[in-house]
Amino acid sequence: MAVQRRSGVVSAIDGFGRAVFLAVAATLMLFAIATLIYGWWTFGSSLLAGEQVAKSLLEALGWVVIGLAVFDVSKYLMEEEILRDREMRDPVEARKSLTKFVSTIAIAVFLEALVAVFDAVKTDLTHLLWPTLLLLSAVLMIVGLGLYQRLSVQAEQKESAAK
Repeated sequence: MAVQRRSGVVSAIDGFGRAVFLAVAATLMLFAIATLIYGWWTFGSSLLAGEQVAKSLLEALGWVVIGLAVFDVSKYLMEEEILRDREMRDPVEARKSLTKFVSTIAIAVFLEALVAVFDAVKTDLTHLLWPTLLLLSAVLMIVGLGLYQRLSVQAEQKESAAK
């Protein structure tokens, strides 16, 4: 009887957790769609207003990439926390998922740095410190991702050799 009661409590907690993840994932998905629409809207508005196309295109592209990254997080939460059994079964799958997510974020950071470089070059060269640090952080993200991939592949190979 105690085992059944405990099983019911665990099941209720699991259901509540899945409901929270569903709410968060749905919210993130709505924010991602709003971010994508905002990117398209700002580009269209700047085109109609006759503003600088290159700058507005890069800014819109940055918003679209950020929207894609947020959408990817939402999709990950849906797949891993709601639809599956709480954990990735395959380390290769986990590595690929994390790689895709970090790559998307790095692209967004690179784009933001590129827009900031263009702004600094056109307005004031003394403002190049921020874009330079942003570029450096994006490079460090990619280097860290490469290191993670190398170490995780080595661990996977050792684990498969031990079996």
